Amino acid sequence: GGRGAGALSVRLDANALGLPASVDAVVELLAAQNYLCDRRLATALFLALKLRRPLFLEGEPGVGKTELAKTLAAALGTALLRLQCYEGLDVAQTAYEWNVARQMVEIRLAEAAHAIHDDADRDRLAHSLYSRAMLIERPLLQALTQPRAPVLLIDELDRADEPFDAFLLEVLAENQITIPELGVVKASAPPITIITSNRTREIHDALKRRCLYHWVEFPDVERELAIVRRKAPGASERLYRQVVEFVQRMRTLDLFKAPGVAETIDWTNALVALNAMRLDPATVHDTLGVLLKYQDDIARMGGGDTAKILDELKARALLD
Repeated sequence: GGRGAGALSVRLDANALGLPASVDAVVELLAAQNYLCDRRLATALFLALKLRRPLFLEGEPGVGKTELAKTLAAALGTALLRLQCYEGLDVAQTAYEWNVARQMVEIRLAEAAHAIHDDADRDRLAHSLYSRAMLIERPLLQALTQPRAPVLLIDELDRADEPFDAFLLEVLAENQITIPELGVVKASAPPITIITSNRTREIHDALKRRCLYHWVEFPDVERELAIVRRKAPGASERLYRQVVEFVQRMRTLDLFKAPGVAETIDWTNALVALNAMRLDPATVHDTLGVLLKYQDDIARMGGGDTAKILDELKARALLD
């Protein structure tokens, strides 16, 4: 966490977005939006903002990579443009496409009006068909045409095909996109770009070199406690501690998908909804589906690991 939202007399750079002027200011800015980050992550974000470089975040699912971009946009009061990656992405889905239906209408109108008489008329029509007005902007191009710098989130880049990494190079390095029929569209207010990856594949080195890099860890016990207290109000201090210690111990097991911070928050809210005062074997067993999303993981926890973790917490006097 930071020094608290009450200390938000942060020094700001004299620019349109009011970017934080120090690492401490980054911590405070995010904490005011209930995002508690460690100092290493805050330093990486500060440098990305100061040096105007994309920030490439890798880490396990559920550590808060996507949430950081959303929180930053809210904190700066600017637009969030999100490109959710998946296999088979192409230029038409990510950057731009031509409005073919409108182009066809323009051609038919010109023919109906008998407006095409010579090569000059054809050239004028062709020029109008590939004007900016005919472009349908997708997130990457939208990010370059905003009057005020947005936050551009390229989420889960590892889900996209490798050739997409190469397509992004021009956007990341030059803050521009070359459209063959139109020319170069360059940003007047370069976006704040955050790229996330769950590392299901390696991202091309050429792309990484254009970014600042940070590996996002799961939070430690005390920071996760602070996060859950803010995001899941209503539990007792004892239950907060039991939940976080239990989840932290779960992450050391060989699970297919360890629970993220979002699952910790969801589990706490679920326990509060059930009026649970403390963890016990029956309650944990009945609510494992909030924490875990794969049957093999649930079966493993039901096969003895739940009791083992609860016994460990009891030995540490965290359970009655």
